Amino acid sequence: MTTVIEDSEIITFGCRLNAFESEVMRGHARAAGLAGAVIVNTCAVTAEAERQARQAIRRARRERPGAEIIVTGCAAQIDPEAYAAMAEVDRVLGNEEKLKPESFGPGAKARIAVDDIMTVEQTAGHLIEGFEGRTRAFVQVQQGCDHRCTFCVIPYGRGNSRSVPVGEIVRQAARLADNGVAEVVLSGVDITGYGRDLPGRPGLGQMARRLLALVPGLRRLRLSSVDPVELDDDLFRLLAEEERLMPHLHLSLQSGDDMILKRMKRRHLMADARRLCARARALRPDVVFGADLIAGFPTETGAMFENTLAAVEDLGLTYLHVFPYSPRPGTPAARMPQVPGRERKARAARLRAAGEAALAKFLQGRVGSTARVLVEKPGFGRSEHYAPVALAQGTPGRIVEARIAGLADGRLTGEALR
Repeated sequence: MTTVIEDSEIITFGCRLNAFESEVMRGHARAAGLAGAVIVNTCAVTAEAERQARQAIRRARRERPGAEIIVTGCAAQIDPEAYAAMAEVDRVLGNEEKLKPESFGPGAKARIAVDDIMTVEQTAGHLIEGFEGRTRAFVQVQQGCDHRCTFCVIPYGRGNSRSVPVGEIVRQAARLADNGVAEVVLSGVDITGYGRDLPGRPGLGQMARRLLALVPGLRRLRLSSVDPVELDDDLFRLLAEEERLMPHLHLSLQSGDDMILKRMKRRHLMADARRLCARARALRPDVVFGADLIAGFPTETGAMFENTLAAVEDLGLTYLHVFPYSPRPGTPAARMPQVPGRERKARAARLRAAGEAALAKFLQGRVGSTARVLVEKPGFGRSEHYAPVALAQGTPGRIVEARIAGLADGRLTGEALR
């Protein structure tokens, strides 16, 4: 994703949190009068993400030989020297530094400005006016992670878990709603860990309830990835009672095999995921589920993989994010017996095919129903369930009632009712 800051450019890789932080940097860069730079916001979740970032850096230098190139994000935080050693790179900023206005001012010239992320104990709310050209925006509610899954390097790029105070989140969401944003997505590294570091320890559900009560102009609230064992009772009650909370939960599942989940050092087993799905469906029968899944984790046998494949149907998953396992230096999983790379890719392909079939089945099942579609751009929107809808009528930013008439090219086709 590429966004323009006057004649400067931000190139963003990775998660929704990175997308949000790119918008924060957009504001800081403009306020500082920074022009002509290229800012690359990297991701470290896989080796492929890092390869793509390096490729983008080299391409930026070829295409804009005189531009200042600033590299930031998780990969830069974890290994700043490697990026500073690239001839194309002028400056490297850490994940904390990139959110500070002074990092983009005329006095910011240090080649490497990356402090120890593990020493950061608080995270501030960052007010943005909205995402240019969008009717949906991400709001950062939490940073970092206190868990240490054996495959994951992200805590070393993001630090320990720390939460944005509820008042800051409310102020951010209210600003976005006032600027015409119809849907807010609560984002972070581990959002179900929200509030444990705040006075009174408000959980994710309590925070979301207060947010919706205090921002009546917010028409839709959606959650980013959630941990299967950390959803609190307040959140389940909100799912049952509040129609503005979208019936769409994306699970940080990772595997459908209990032994692999233990070796990943996850906090759930498959029985926990089944209980979550059953409870959510009992409270909100139309809820849909997505999941993150890793194919070919070290020691995963063919039978273990089949358990993950079976979980797609067992849990009734609709949207899959599938990743072939990628060894991350310094993580325990990188030292475990590895599944051959070709087999990892083959298993990932089978999971993606299962996901495509599940999504097609879900979409076909929506034909003949009605949906409230948030129009994102002329001719396209998404339903409450995040289903893509081709819609001839509707103004971007409006939510329209539509009859789902058919399915074409992986999208529902809708006809506005009013």
